[in-house]
Amino acid sequence: MQNLVLIYPGDLDTRTGGYRYDKRIAEELEKLDGELRCNVSRISLAGDYPFPDKSQLDLADQTFAQVDDNSLVLVDGLAFSTMPKVVEKHAHKLQLIALIHHPLALETGLTEQQSQQLHTSETQALRSAKHVITTSQFTADAMADYQVDARSITAIPPGTDIGQLASGSHKGIMQLLCVATLTPRKGHDILFEALAKLHDRPWHLHCVGSTLRHPETYRALVNQCAALGLNDRISFHGELEDTALEEHYAYADAFVLASHHEGYGMVLTEAIAHGLPIICTRGGAMQDTVPAGCALLVAPGDTQALAQALESYMKDETLRSQLRVQAAAARGQLRSWQQAASELILLLEQLQ
Repeated sequence: MQNLVLIYPGDLDTRTGGYRYDKRIAEELEKLDGELRCNVSRISLAGDYPFPDKSQLDLADQTFAQVDDNSLVLVDGLAFSTMPKVVEKHAHKLQLIALIHHPLALETGLTEQQSQQLHTSETQALRSAKHVITTSQFTADAMADYQVDARSITAIPPGTDIGQLASGSHKGIMQLLCVATLTPRKGHDILFEALAKLHDRPWHLHCVGSTLRHPETYRALVNQCAALGLNDRISFHGELEDTALEEHYAYADAFVLASHHEGYGMVLTEAIAHGLPIICTRGGAMQDTVPAGCALLVAPGDTQALAQALESYMKDETLRSQLRVQAAAARGQLRSWQQAASELILLLEQLQ
């Protein structure tokens, strides 16, 4: 049996794609059969990541020091990439593996100074990684900008749990679903602007995602809704548990996402797992994540193009039917979490 230490910042139950990847991959490693089964020790780091202060970095240093020598240690990039001195200090005694969901410097809403700080920090930290795991080939390719040798990178995309096939709303008002934490990178403001151009069409947008992780974005979006006259057409549901979220998937007519960048975009495959057509941007890995024929794709930040794609979907029943058929077919081809965990355990054995 393989042993692995998983280190991550904050709460592993946080409902974002990165944390859900960490949690599910750990669970699936522990479910593998026979000698492939892995024992995963989970360690949380307290701190304000990706900008921890000195005291929080000192605590992280103490945490790494307590891990047994020669352990395989998988560290989430939200922490790993922000502590180059800490990981360099412990790289001689631990087999450190960086798990990169997307480069931190590409987060929308950063100042130029913050972006440069994160790029420099990530570049320096990744020098101490024995290996780098990314959640998409797109992000793996992006590691060249961080001076990581391609031979030291493995892309292990997430798996997807197959959900119940969406039945749709069967109403005159088209129900649009967006599942994304309310942060600048997710592009809700672009989506709202696009939908405002379609005021004469019958639609309602359901936004599911935390309103607390970036409260200033939530406040700005609420104000934007009022300014656009969309208060009665956009609902903020906050973060939902699985059962409540499944209900939204069941009655949605389409999934929408206007992200500026995604390192993978797990919510996209989750939409496909429910047979939902998608209208989204090509930001980052999104154009590679969505199966062919299941989505209408536009450039990130292009409000007009997004509005046109949404209008086409709303008014063209033939197009909707074609996308629905393709999404239902792609639903059966999605990779499983067991497959993702099997790929990871084979890599760990090679590294050991």
